[in-house]
This record gives sequence, C-alpha cells and structure tokens, in this order.
Amino acid sequence: MCLSANGNDNKKFKGDDKMDGATSRVLHIRKLPGEVTETEVIALGLPFGKVTNILMLKGKNQAFLELATEEAAITMVNYYSAVTPHLRNQPIYIQYSNHKELKTDNTLNQRAQAVLQAVTAVQASNAPISGTTVSESAVTPAQSPVLRIIIDNMYYPVTLDVLHQIFSKFGAVLKIITFTKNNQFQALLQFGDPVNAQQAKQALDGQNIYNACCTLRIDFSKLVNLNVKYNNDKSRDYTRPDLPSGDGQPTLDPAIAAAFAKETSLLAVPGALSPLAIPNAAAAAAAAAAGRVGMPGVSAGGNTVLLVSNLNEEMVTPQSLFTLFGVYGDVQRVKILYNKKDSALIQMADGNQSQLAMSHLNGQKMYGKIIRVTLSKHQTVQLPREGLDDQGLTKDFGNSPLHRFKKPGSKNFQNIFPPSATLHLSNIPPSVAEEDLRTLFANTGGTVKAFKFFQDHKMALLQMSTVEEAIQALIDLHNYNLGESHHLRVSFSKSTI
Repeated sequence: MCLSANGNDNKKFKGDDKMDGATSRVLHIRKLPGEVTETEVIALGLPFGKVTNILMLKGKNQAFLELATEEAAITMVNYYSAVTPHLRNQPIYIQYSNHKELKTDNTLNQRAQAVLQAVTAVQASNAPISGTTVSESAVTPAQSPVLRIIIDNMYYPVTLDVLHQIFSKFGAVLKIITFTKNNQFQALLQFGDPVNAQQAKQALDGQNIYNACCTLRIDFSKLVNLNVKYNNDKSRDYTRPDLPSGDGQPTLDPAIAAAFAKETSLLAVPGALSPLAIPNAAAAAAAAAAGRVGMPGVSAGGNTVLLVSNLNEEMVTPQSLFTLFGVYGDVQRVKILYNKKDSALIQMADGNQSQLAMSHLNGQKMYGKIIRVTLSKHQTVQLPREGLDDQGLTKDFGNSPLHRFKKPGSKNFQNIFPPSATLHLSNIPPSVAEEDLRTLFANTGGTVKAFKFFQDHKMALLQMSTVEEAIQALIDLHNYNLGESHHLRVSFSKSTI
C-alpha cells in the first residue's frame, strides 16, 4: 500500500494509528509542535540511515518520514521507544505507518523535497551547501561516530545515564560501553552520525561534569561500530531494548579490547572549566546510581547508609569494613547483622561518599568472597541500647582519628582510585627499609611483585599480585605502627610499577 499526497488528499488522514505491529520503512510522527520545520523532522531520522521522503501535515501536527530501508526504520523506532524524542522541547510520538512507501506530489511537496535533497547532499559529502536551510549543520568530516571518553579527577561516580544525559544534547546516542582501564573510568559512546560526534567532542572536550572535578577528555575512537551484548549499568544499546542484562559485568569484546590497546592516550589534561549544566549534578549522579541498584524510591542527595552482603562471616569485623570503606569516605558506624552475619550496614558521612564507595567496591573480593554493595533503605545505623551486648557487631567510628576526609579540600580527595593491585604507602619513617616493607606485606598472605620508593623515602609504591591481595593488605596494614610514632598510611594507586 502506498500513500499519495495531492491537493485534496490531506483531508483523508485520520491519523495513522497502527496497532497491528507490522513494521514499515515509513514512520508516522504525531504531536509535532506547530512551527516545526521539515529539516527538524528529517534530522530525527538521519542518525539511523538515509531519509528518502517526507510528508508534513501542518494542520494536523503530523508528518510521515520514509527511510531507505526497513532496518533503519526499526532501529529508529527501537531507539526512540527507549529515549523519548523531543522537538522544540516538546515530546513527540513515532510509530510504524500502515503505508509501505510515500508517493508525494512533487509540486505540492517541493519545499520538503528541496530540504531533503540538501540534507542528503550534506550527509553524503559533509561539505557545506550554501543557500540551504541546513548549511549550518554541515561540519568538516569526522573520523568516526564513536567517541572514546576518559574521565579525570573522578571524585563522584559518573554513571552511564549521566553520560547519556550530557551527550544526547548533540544527537541520538545509540550505544554506550563503560569500563575501567589503567585505573581510569572510560567509555565508548556511539552517535548515529559522525557529525554529532564531532560537535560533541568540540563542545565537551576538557569540560567538567561537576564542579572542579570529573573532567572529560574526548577523542575519536578507531572503532566505527560498538558491539553491545548487555543492557545494564555498564553498557547499553538504545536501539535494542530487548538485550539481556547479563550479570552486570559485561566482558569487553576482544576486538574492542585489542583496539584499545592500540589507542594509547596522548591527550593532555585540560584546565578546569565550568561544570556542565546538569541540574544539581551530585544529586543526578546519586539518583542515577540509586536507580541502577533498583531503588528508585531513594531520595537522590542524601542516602548515606550502604548494605553490604555476601561477606565472609568467619573473617569480617566492623574494623575491617571501616578500613576498606574508609578509602572512599569517612565511615561513621558499622553494624554486622546479628541474624545474618554475611551482611552489614555501613553509614558514611554523606551521600556522595556512599555513592563513591558503592561504585568502587561493589563486585570486589574481600576475604575470598565477591561482595555486593547497594544503598540501604535505612537512613541511619542504630547503636545497641545501653547495657546490651551485641558481641561487638556494631561499632561507632564517629570520632575516629583515622577519617581521611575530615579536612575540607584535603589532598586525599584527589587520590581516590578504584581498588588496584598497586598500593600507595606514605608516612614511612627513615629507619624502615624496602626489605622490611616487602616482608610486612608478604605476611598478609599475598605476593609482593614490585616495590619502588619515592625520592624522599617517606612514600612508596608496592604492587601485590592481585587486586584481592592488595585489598587484604590495605585492611591489615593501614595505620600499622612502624615505630618512631609513624603509622603507615595505605591507599590504592592509579600507577603501576
């Protein structure tokens, strides 16, 4: 069936509400704002493939858009079912049309055809065309629709949703994969069109997502298409809402891993620029993370209590949890649950610290078990009633001298890294030699692979053979008394030796 438009035909459209689910390369777009142009409607389809025809029904605030292939139309409908399309800040609705193709009367539809030809020419050559309504969108050719994004100074967690929110201002974001490499949070993000990737790179490279932190460093990837296997908090394909969620730890495609090995970063770190306009940025991150762990009811800014489960109940103590979680914030209270000793509640000083601890420690190994960290529905951790012995399962660390982040602007804020096999040691007295430290760390049950003093011998890097061994060593030896009133300070390092 084809749809023809001529002078008197427009009266026949009663909308094209289609419920039988058959696909078509013609899409029916409804609820368009009154003053919207052909160019804007065509732009909705461009990221997904060539647009071959358009018919605007101005009086009805509707349009029909024909794409070159049915696949392109399916991808477009799938994408916009996951991400609501907006024109001029108004949500619009897209569905398959009953019609298999558009036949338009060219004299009547001349303006639309002219715009379509101009846009197609721009897409084909990426060269500016003077005198058309779309010349301003023509940009010099970009290498790839895929951007490689590294986030520096990541004091707050940056979720996949936050990235989508920032980058989709520049065009349809089709796929995102996030991962940690060389102890840095990185992402691959695929636009529908290289032009959008170019514009996003120009606008965002060097910008901070939040005030004075989370700096974006952006380059083109050598990949031109991402292969996303799972839709979860690490990766998402917005064109395929049907993908499984996997186990939350998608493995990087071997081809992608190989491409990364080649893409060594040559980017200089730009100076701090103004933060991107995300409304209440930390709250946005918190909300995204709260949504990610399946607790949409959690208030965004403030949830300070974490629930940690799958702990090794033979080994775990409030002190060991205080030490490990204290790397990411000031732990106020710890309660190991009396009836379920493989779970604990941990209260941090503020919501950002609980987000940081959750994003860095969920899925890590502690005492041989992979721990799970989520936000708790509790607002505080209750202390046991006076005179009640709870076998030391609850501990108040509110006045601990070991809090790392008490001082505002402390250097420790700049040295928050994910758990890694390499540890940063500081506060080492002059009398302690490399051999002493190697022996001390080997006694925690792991293997010391490498060691390096800094020039002044007050600090050093020490590498264990696995991240799990390094976590164990940090729990055992942070604040260890080395004599001469020096207590050893241990944290994770982003360096390797």
